Amino acid sequence: MRREALGAGREVSILNENHMNEYGYRGLVVWQKAKALAVEVYRLTNAESIKRDFSLIDQMHRSAVSVPSNIAEGDERKSDKDSVRFFHIAKGSLAELSTQLEIARDVGYFTTVQVEPLIAQCEELGKMLGALIRARNNSSPRAQSPPPRA
Repeated sequence: MRREALGAGREVSILNENHMNEYGYRGLVVWQKAKALAVEVYRLTNAESIKRDFSLIDQMHRSAVSVPSNIAEGDERKSDKDSVRFFHIAKGSLAELSTQLEIARDVGYFTTVQVEPLIAQCEELGKMLGALIRARNNSSPRAQSPPPRA
């Protein structure tokens, strides 16, 4: 299985080589960064300024947790086509989270200084997921049955 891809004119590492065999999806750098982002979102939303907006907090938590969760589920799938579907869902959740962070900033819950690093992380993860999607789309089939014979 291919774990590196070209992205934006440069090679993007999407695998932590030290964890490749022992940890499965946990060895993916994109999963590690996505999980760290989710933890940061939980920390940010613990602030007094947003505590009363339960619906926005819930949406931010759901989208943040969805990213590493879908990366993990996708990486555990038996076919690249199935994996890619989950990676696309993770990418969509990143867009949701980025939007929610901007809204929280714009309504005054957070400052630009608090939100911009997280939005930048969303953009970086989106690029990494794009590279992973391209790599899986271009790799040879994994555990797929051969086409039926005529």
